Amino acid sequence: MVYRPTEFMRTIWRILMRTVFWSFDRGTWPYDIAVVVIVIFVLLSPRSWFHDQPPLGPAPDAAMVELRDADPSGRTRTYRVSAKLLLSSTKVPESELEHELHEAVRKNVETLQKSRFEIVRIEPIRGDDGSIAYYDVSIKP
Repeated sequence: MVYRPTEFMRTIWRILMRTVFWSFDRGTWPYDIAVVVIVIFVLLSPRSWFHDQPPLGPAPDAAMVELRDADPSGRTRTYRVSAKLLLSSTKVPESELEHELHEAVRKNVETLQKSRFEIVRIEPIRGDDGSIAYYDVSIKP
């Protein structure tokens, strides 16, 4: 049996299309070879190819703490802090809320990481569903 170049290319094209669209019947040798190739790829591919590690804890993100207002005299500054940064959820006593907001601002504002500051005012900002989405935190450096 002699293959002409066009028949050979047609055969290769047909095999390629059947493989891409997974149209082999289960239990046939092409199906088994495709499964073996997939299993080998999954087991032998290096971990460095995949960067889908879940983030651990809240990520420090510039959009989660942003400067909203600064007093021209430099006495107070107001930051909007996303409620997602806080470790605890719903009802938190005022003292713990203040401590958590202090830590969130300190960790996410580069100029405040090594300096001391005091929280003067905390104002919760509610979202459309009524839950607290942000806190406006006024500080005095």
